[in-house]
Amino acid sequence: MEWQRLREKAFTTTKEALAASVNDNHLIIQAVASMEDLDRTSNTLIKRLREWYSLYGPEFSHAVTDNEAFTRRVLEKSKQEQLQELQCKQSMGADLQEQDVQEMLALAGMIRAMHEERARLERYLETIMQRHCPNITAIAGPTIAARLLQEAGSLRQLAIIQASTIQMYGAEKALFRHLKTGAKPPKHGHIINHPLIAKAQAKDKGKIARALADKLSIAAKVDYFKGDPIGDELRKALEERFG
Repeated sequence: MEWQRLREKAFTTTKEALAASVNDNHLIIQAVASMEDLDRTSNTLIKRLREWYSLYGPEFSHAVTDNEAFTRRVLEKSKQEQLQELQCKQSMGADLQEQDVQEMLALAGMIRAMHEERARLERYLETIMQRHCPNITAIAGPTIAARLLQEAGSLRQLAIIQASTIQMYGAEKALFRHLKTGAKPPKHGHIINHPLIAKAQAKDKGKIARALADKLSIAAKVDYFKGDPIGDELRKALEERFG
């Protein structure tokens, strides 16, 4: 009986400890991973849809390069309407039976649902990032900030690592290629998608990436130790310097 009570107590203690260990870090990491899974799956399926639809309407498949716009137009426009918009009198594609067309539309509907789910996840991610780490979110935006936190594994780890590590998070493949083949070393990882870096000239990207990583390092420490908000101030300083 004594052993049974000890076993039950140990089980209860372990269960409570596991429940208490779940925090915003885990929720953010899972949300980012889910978005990445959706991106990979939808990108694979959109390639299949384009190949499939090109048998039916090759002109339209090549004319619309944006994947979300292509999927939306496939669902909302008939073949004849698409030809009229492209000012084509006749398509070079096959005249398929209605059942064949409906199967393509079903795939397009699945892809659109994935796009909508990703957008919903992105809104959720913004909410939880604002709650958990508002300062790095103010500087980098919720998606980039969340990817950095995912790479670090926790906000605590992001707060204690060097700025140079933050700068290189997401560039592991390029760094490995540099070490293996002697290719040009990467200057930045996930933060390359930050507006300040994306719009900068190639010669300035490295300098901006270093400055951005420095500010993110400061912001991560403030977020972890629950200091006063400084994210907007740090972002404005970057924009005044490089904007």
